[in-house]
Amino acid sequence: MASAARIYRLTLTNFRSYHVASLETSGDDPIALVGPNGAGKTNILEAISWLAPGRGLRHATLEDAAFNEGDGAWAVSAEIEGALGLATLGTGIEPPVGDASPTRKCRIDREPVSPTAFADHLRILWLVPAMDGLFTGSAGERRRFLDRLVLAINAEHGARVNALDRALRSRNRLLENTNPDSHWLDAIEHETAELAVAVAAARADAVSRLAGVLAARSDPSGAFPSASIAIEGALEGMVPNMPAVEVEDRYRGMLRDNRARDAAAGRTLEGPHTSDLHVIYTPKSIAARDASTGEQKALLIGLVLAHATLVTEMAGMAPVVLLDEVVAHLDPNRRAALFAALSRLGAQVWVTGADPAAFSELASHLQMFGVENGRVTRR
Repeated sequence: MASAARIYRLTLTNFRSYHVASLETSGDDPIALVGPNGAGKTNILEAISWLAPGRGLRHATLEDAAFNEGDGAWAVSAEIEGALGLATLGTGIEPPVGDASPTRKCRIDREPVSPTAFADHLRILWLVPAMDGLFTGSAGERRRFLDRLVLAINAEHGARVNALDRALRSRNRLLENTNPDSHWLDAIEHETAELAVAVAAARADAVSRLAGVLAARSDPSGAFPSASIAIEGALEGMVPNMPAVEVEDRYRGMLRDNRARDAAAGRTLEGPHTSDLHVIYTPKSIAARDASTGEQKALLIGLVLAHATLVTEMAGMAPVVLLDEVVAHLDPNRRAALFAALSRLGAQVWVTGADPAAFSELASHLQMFGVENGRVTRR
């Protein structure tokens, strides 16, 4: 079994609904956060998710995470045991000054680092109710889901996606001019193509690897249905079959040839920012969007389990897994299957639920905390 990341102490300061909160865990048993709706259970999971590259499980702004009655600053810290041993990770923002946008601070053992450095110590995955509409939602939602999967195995991916978005916005602004400067357009399209190919290659590689894990763990009688996945996109289709420099040249040619069309549309019409993730529900050979609500939920859990397996294999370390309001929607057999699968990986699991009865089958194997009114107490 691979080693596993563990959070042993989590502290929140002026984060969301918490002025100050702290909890300590021990051993390998799952951590259950139980309390009424609106008590702040998801806020704890979100705090953990900020100990990874990106903007957390809510994809929130830095300001949104601050305690309503505070000074605008917030902090999250955790004492962990990860890939590099014991460490203390911390992140947050300082009180705002004037109209300046806040800057996220990240530290490991009190030393300033970039958010990507957190991935050297632990990887964090999550499944939250907002993901339930993944298969029926927009292509943009599925791209964000895919990029989150990639980010868990490639900590630089998020920065490249953001840089690509900025490059595309710059190109679109240039195309708004009646007679845009061709030299500036050439330069920005050169940068855009390099970033686009890097993003497409990372996505294509992750999808290929995840498809292999899904195929290997396919079990028609299993609790979670098998699936096949693919990514639809011009560049993602090219990168596995030709050198990156050739794909870059082709995409630059596409951008150059499509300037007039893109100018009329007010946006760049081709590129990784338009790609889509396709998932097939294998037992019925249908698109995931056509499966029932229950089938889609089970399919999504199966994808997360496969991704956790992939992260463990690639990082040599089982991730921390956050499951928000997932257990209550599963029957006892699937609940047991889910925890058994995560236990085999060795992953530390954090789950939330409003009803303690949802955890009754696992009561002897849980670390349970009550959450209410901005307080967390061990039960």
